[in-house]
Amino acid sequence: MTLITGHRGARNLWPENSLAGFRNAAALGVDAIEFDVHLTRAGELVVIHDATLERTTESAGSVENLSIDGRKATRLKGTDEAIPTLAEVLQVLAPNEAIDLHVEIKVDGNGAPYPDIAARVAGELARFGIEERSYLTSFDHSVLEDCRRHAPKISRLVSVNAVWAEKHGGVAAFIDRADDLAEVVAIHHELLEAEWDLIRGRLPLERLCVWTINDEANIRHWLERGIGSLTSDSPDLALTQRSKIAT
Repeated sequence: MTLITGHRGARNLWPENSLAGFRNAAALGVDAIEFDVHLTRAGELVVIHDATLERTTESAGSVENLSIDGRKATRLKGTDEAIPTLAEVLQVLAPNEAIDLHVEIKVDGNGAPYPDIAARVAGELARFGIEERSYLTSFDHSVLEDCRRHAPKISRLVSVNAVWAEKHGGVAAFIDRADDLAEVVAIHHELLEAEWDLIRGRLPLERLCVWTINDEANIRHWLERGIGSLTSDSPDLALTQRSKIAT
């Protein structure tokens, strides 16, 4: 059965990477929830996708430069919520033992990994006792190598799209490098469709995740292919289509 992952909670339904979004996505019955983590100079692990504030908050500037008080005062668009810390998100999601967590470790605004972020994120997952149902995820191989070094017991997921694959010598070369680095390879749907035969010749279905699929026809297409997991901004649609196929 294809596993359904709510992307940034379920960002087509609720504000992305918000505590309300995580609570509501969990209530839908998704198999996993994906979210993003940056590290501020103030030492906080914060859950937000972009390296800047403009798109998803009422403020402007760099996430990395947020002070603790500045973060608390920054409101997510469409909510009265502040940008949550990783600990606050885990307080919401950790009690639901049926849901896996896909924790994407982001890079800074210059594309460089944050110092020691992998160890710090892994430490929080350990503190909440959820290592066994978590995945540390990244596009960046060096970040995942750090994850393996500091947290070898936590599963890993590597993401790729066409542009990123090309930077790494093509899809086959990317898979060669990722094969023993991550349990799951998450591939953008356009690349996965274009290179389906090559990829399926190298990786079993259960190791493949397709992202980000948000319309019923494409959701059904990938579910009928038996893909291991599917990431969606509209996981309600994905869950409904999965139920229809199952019956």
